[in-house]
Amino acid sequence: MERRAFLKIAGGVAAGLGLTGIVTVKPARATPAEMQEAIRAVVGSARITPGKVKLELPPLIENGNAVPLTVTVDSPMTEAEHVRVVHVFTEKNPQPYVVSFHLGPRAGRARVSTRMRLADSQNVVAVCQLSDGSLWSDSAAVVVTLAACLEDGI
Repeated sequence: MERRAFLKIAGGVAAGLGLTGIVTVKPARATPAEMQEAIRAVVGSARITPGKVKLELPPLIENGNAVPLTVTVDSPMTEAEHVRVVHVFTEKNPQPYVVSFHLGPRAGRARVSTRMRLADSQNVVAVCQLSDGSLWSDSAAVVVTLAACLEDGI
């Protein structure tokens, strides 16, 4: 068999498999419902209360490749009352669960900063768990003019 004939047959088989649904393609972006599922997968079914957490993001971002993010929690950071963990979730990135910061009373301040990529204009949510087990949250809407972390279809 000639190489060209083999490539034609192999290409036809691959295309046929793609059309019959054997090959599945995951969407390049999550949905708000998937973000809520990710939050519940991490924190369980406990009640999340708005407050005590301040999520700081610029409201308008020119480039989604390096978006600054700061989360501050109202906590004295003592042995009796401190922040255990801060989780960050996004609504439309390929993976809604972004990062977790584990803190303790020796952290001194309940404040974390980082940069992240954003695929599109969306809501970002920070959920904080305190040492007493309570969950607190804040969210921020951000408009992105040049999206990042998009997956091209292959």
